[in-house]
Amino acid sequence: MDSRRPALRFCKALNRLLLSRPRVQSLCAQCRLFPAFHAPSCLSCLPSAGLGPTSRAPETTWSSVGLPPRHSTMHLLGPLLLLLEYLAFSDSAQWTFEHPKILYAWDGACVWIPCHYRILNMHLLDNLTVYHNYKYDNSTKSYQGTILYTNLKIGDVPRRPGRVQFLGNNRYNCTLLINPVKVNDSGQLGLRMMSRESKWMEPIGLNISETAPPPHIELPPDIRELRDVTVTCSLNFACFEYQVHLQWSLEEPAVTSTSLSTKTVSTQSTLTFQPQWTHHGKNLTCQLWDPTQQQLLSEETVWLDVKHAPKLKIQVSPREATVTEGESVTMTCQVVSSNPRHQNVSWLRDGALLVGEETPTLTLPEVTRKMSGQYQCKAHNDVGSEKSEAVDLQVHHAPEPSRVQIFSSPTKEGNKVELTCISLANPPPTNYTWYYNGLEMPGKTDRTFQIPEVLLSHAGAYSCLAENNLGPGQVGQEADLEVQYPPKEVTTVIRNPTPIREGDSVILSCTYNSSNPRVTRYKWDHLGFQDQLSSAVLTIQKVAWDTGPVKCAACNRWCLWSPPVNLDVQYAPKDVSVQVTPRNEIRSGLSVFLQCDFLSSRPTDVHFFWKKNGIFLEEGKKLSFDAISPEDAGVYHCLVNNSIGQTSSKAWDLQVLYAPRSLHVSISPKDRVVEGKKAVLTCESDANPPTSHYAWFDWNNQDLRHYDQTLRLDPVTLQHSGAYWCQGTNRLGRGQSPPTTLTVYYSSATIIRRVALGVGFCLAIFLLAIWGVKLQRSWKRIQRQQGLQESSSGQSFFVRNVKARRIPQAEAPHSLGCYNPVMEDAVSYAALRFPLGEIDAPRPGDAGPSEMRGLSPNRDDTVTYSVVQKRHADDYENVTPEVLEDEGIHYSEMVHFGFGERPLAQEGVEYVTLKQ
Repeated sequence: MDSRRPALRFCKALNRLLLSRPRVQSLCAQCRLFPAFHAPSCLSCLPSAGLGPTSRAPETTWSSVGLPPRHSTMHLLGPLLLLLEYLAFSDSAQWTFEHPKILYAWDGACVWIPCHYRILNMHLLDNLTVYHNYKYDNSTKSYQGTILYTNLKIGDVPRRPGRVQFLGNNRYNCTLLINPVKVNDSGQLGLRMMSRESKWMEPIGLNISETAPPPHIELPPDIRELRDVTVTCSLNFACFEYQVHLQWSLEEPAVTSTSLSTKTVSTQSTLTFQPQWTHHGKNLTCQLWDPTQQQLLSEETVWLDVKHAPKLKIQVSPREATVTEGESVTMTCQVVSSNPRHQNVSWLRDGALLVGEETPTLTLPEVTRKMSGQYQCKAHNDVGSEKSEAVDLQVHHAPEPSRVQIFSSPTKEGNKVELTCISLANPPPTNYTWYYNGLEMPGKTDRTFQIPEVLLSHAGAYSCLAENNLGPGQVGQEADLEVQYPPKEVTTVIRNPTPIREGDSVILSCTYNSSNPRVTRYKWDHLGFQDQLSSAVLTIQKVAWDTGPVKCAACNRWCLWSPPVNLDVQYAPKDVSVQVTPRNEIRSGLSVFLQCDFLSSRPTDVHFFWKKNGIFLEEGKKLSFDAISPEDAGVYHCLVNNSIGQTSSKAWDLQVLYAPRSLHVSISPKDRVVEGKKAVLTCESDANPPTSHYAWFDWNNQDLRHYDQTLRLDPVTLQHSGAYWCQGTNRLGRGQSPPTTLTVYYSSATIIRRVALGVGFCLAIFLLAIWGVKLQRSWKRIQRQQGLQESSSGQSFFVRNVKARRIPQAEAPHSLGCYNPVMEDAVSYAALRFPLGEIDAPRPGDAGPSEMRGLSPNRDDTVTYSVVQKRHADDYENVTPEVLEDEGIHYSEMVHFGFGERPLAQEGVEYVTLKQ
């Protein structure tokens, strides 16, 4: 294991601790290179750095810095304790300051010292003392010097006015103001600052002069003509209590700014301008002014070096640069200014370079009129090239052969024409002579003359002659004046035989008398549209009835229109319409008028006809109804004709409004309605507008409360038979139908059931007759037996009528006969018999023997009581009985009493029911 590794770890930890202290970071290069040395060598630089012990070192936890084990670090403990003691009690690690290192001013001004401080342990400043040119006294362990300001309790004592003022606070601001400042204030200021646990002396330099120092002007390295240049004038001085102003010698706007911070204290003025070549070699001055006293304090001057192209000027001989043709001219190019120096000179005439002329002097020995023009010289340097101002060389000569310029030719007849005589001469011509077709035009002596309205007679050849003070010129080439005009006497001609009817083809032609230049095209105007053709003939296929006037134009450069021609197209009447009065709804009984109108007709002689539903009605323009009825409603047409044709109007549907009428009830099915099926009753009516509401009533005029047009009976019964009627309503009124009888017939099932009932009834009668014969014989036999038993005793009897209900066999098992609960239409027959002896003995006290003797011994004591029940009324058609009939069975019972004991007799009731 390497023995240096523990020491290396210790040096790394120590290095981190040292680097956290600002004043210890530069202890020695050997400590920063500790990986290459043993730990003792790392600490050997501490005494040389002045890190000696001053008091007790605070206790330190070595494990926090990652030190090696105890057996390998004991020899490092002493130097380490010295280092930690220095770091713990060193004030430099607790105070930090920000302020300018040195400040400048002059006698009578003021010094504003911006200052910020910070105590790392966040303690507050307790007192402050400002020393001038302080020194540290080792014997007294204190600072000596002139005290300019002291404040023992900053937090409590308010600021005191004086030459030196503390403008800060006890937390972070240590700004000072010295007003006024004196020359002997130059030197070192010391700010002795103390807090509860630490103290510090901070130096600040002052440079105070007797007079204000000059400002400093800063110029860019390269200044060129007409390029923006920014120049600054600055002064290392600023104080709120003493205002100063920086002023430039150039009359240009400048921007002044003041900086008072812990970094810089200055006053600066910025000037931005475009230098001219005339600024080259001139002085630029910045002056420091006291605006309060209005006096100059100091100034600074610099020389401007403006780079610019050569500035040139031409001198000419003769000076006026005006010569007569054949004389000589000399021109010299002078360089007024050039920075840097120019290189060569060239010459230009009317902007074109004169080849071979590269000397400062240009000589023209014999000038001609062609040498007239604008002359310039040109030179260049490293900045660029420049031209001089132009010199206009005028060469005088007599007028050249003249020519005529016509504005404009060819020209249109009636326009204004201007003729100008052009002749080159110097000086310009002063007199002109005009010629027309070779003849002099008297009175025309100006350079131009005008013809206000040119005519065909003005056409011809024109020429002129010019002269100046050097003499007349020559007549040049003639100019021809051409007078043009549009076609004349343009006419539109109809080639069709008249009259023209609608739908015919029409041919028209366009003619004219003369034209210059010749006619090249034609224009036609018809139906509001214009067509352009190369032919003079226009064909209109199927001419319309409303075709308006037609006109044409013959065109060369200009067009001339002919007068419009009316085609006079004949046609049948147009836009036939029917006008109805009144215009709103028409009700039955009102007076109504129909009138036939049309828009136009050619010829205008017309006739009117009326049709109703396609059938001729009558002739005339108007159709009237005094009291219109629903039968008058229909589709009406109005027809108007003339000699060309006939036109019909649009169909007019005449609607007559009326209340419901002709109401009647229709029954479906129509042949017969059978019970159990469906029957539909429909209320049919005639109404306009259609019937909107219906009501139904029966044969008793009872409202069925059914409001549809149809009344459905599903299924229909015999009880539905009867008379029905309906009522219809619209917004104009109400109508009622007559009653209609609905007869419901039996269904085949009902008929079969009733036939079966009749057959059953006949069969029952037959069986009842047979049984009655048997019953009668049995009854007589029983009577004879009872007569024998009661012959010796007195006899009496009474008859009791009993009304009994029909009892089914299930309730009376001892009854004879049958009962059908379904069949209600029965014929009942009963026979009651009393068995008596052959001879009844009379009772004492009764009637005489004669009465008794009157009785036949062979008489039949049977009482027969029969009820034939009537048919119900509802068996026929659909009639409901008002009173229910008695459906009971009536019979009589005769009880016979004799003398003595009556023998028990059989009192049975036998009956037979026959169902029909």
